[in-house]
This record gives sequence, structure tokens and C-alpha cells, in this order.
Amino acid sequence: MAHPGKKRVFPEGESVSSGVLAASISLRSAAADQAQSENAAIAHGLKRQNPELLDELIELYQHRLLRYLLFLTGKREVAEDLFQETWMRVLLRGSQYNGKARFDTWLFTIARNLVIDLSRKRTMASLDEMSEGGEDERPFEIAIDGPSPLEQFQSREDCAEVGEVLLKLEPTYREVLVLRFYEELSLEEIATVTRAPLSTVKSRLYRGLAALKPEMVQLRAPRSLGEVEG
Repeated sequence: MAHPGKKRVFPEGESVSSGVLAASISLRSAAADQAQSENAAIAHGLKRQNPELLDELIELYQHRLLRYLLFLTGKREVAEDLFQETWMRVLLRGSQYNGKARFDTWLFTIARNLVIDLSRKRTMASLDEMSEGGEDERPFEIAIDGPSPLEQFQSREDCAEVGEVLLKLEPTYREVLVLRFYEELSLEEIATVTRAPLSTVKSRLYRGLAALKPEMVQLRAPRSLGEVEG
């Protein structure tokens, strides 16, 4: 036990920063192991078509899934129908989930495929063909200093207004922004869900943020004017 006022002496080569780094790596490793274990348990339960597990998954992911479908379709009635169909697919095709990827990534992929299937039958813009010919496929890294426009706006304004702004964007950009900043998927996971190259995901994210910024400024302007007048 360390005595009060006694300075700790680190062994040669040891430092506070290296100790913190080691602890951080250990925590990340433990979290990754726990997530992998949970995914394996979900995969096992789905293969057995465990109804209790399905109820737990619905309770855990229902809000995120419905939000994702609302942003993809822009129509609550359609989103709710697809929401039900998505969980039916999970029940019927649960054996296809092997637990190697995050469950939410697999879940959003199922939902997106259903939207694509529906778009082929209706006149809504097809997610399957969105902007694939006109995007710059050159790989690049996105440099964002500080919070993104979406994160800045969400910290100050009502989420319903943010949703209205996002619905004005091109579907490809809207989807990537929702998956990145709402669902907090990695770029690699977004590429899996959207079945797009990583360079395309980066391009869509960059262009989506660029398109989002003026919309945010325009929506915030009336509020700023009201504050000045008040």
C-alpha cells in the first residue's frame, strides 16, 4: 500500500502514459471479446429459433431499426410494414447469421434488401441504383475538424428537425449519414450493409456532410434571427 506523500517510483522504461495505453488496449480487447461472445450466443439462439431471444432482440433493436427504415423510405406506413417483414426474415433465416459480424449490421442489411425489393415494385427511388455512375470512386480520407455538422446540430436542436433535414438529402447520402452518426457503424460495417466499396462509402459520407451543412445553416437561421430580435 502506498504511503501518503510518498512518490511512486516507476521501474526503468515504465511510464504513466504507457500504463494507461496498456489498460486501454486491455479494455478494448475485453469489450471485443464480450461482443464476440454475445454475437455467438445470438447466432446459436437464432439457429434454434428461440422465441424468447427474438423477443429480446426486437425490444433491443426496434427503435433503431424503425428509425433506419423511416430514413430510407421517408414514409411511416411503409417503414412499419418493412419493420415487421424484417423480423420475419430474422426468424426464418436466422440460421444464416454466423455471429462473425455485429448483429445490427446483419439486421440492417436484411432491412435494406427489403427496401430494394420494394423499390423494384414501386416508383420510389431505387437504393440499388443510387448514384453509382456519377460518384468519384477515388479513395480518400475524410478530414473533419471537430464535431460534424450533424453532431453540432443534434446537440442543440430537436431530433425531429434533424430528421426533416436529412430527408431532403439524396437517399445514398442520407443512408450513410444515418448509419454513421445515428447507428454508429464503422465505415467498413456501412460498406457491408450497403454492399458498396469502402471508397464509395467515404465519398458518400463526405458529399453527404457537404450537402447537409447548408441545410443546417438555413434551418438554424430563423432561430438565430429570433434570438436577436428577442
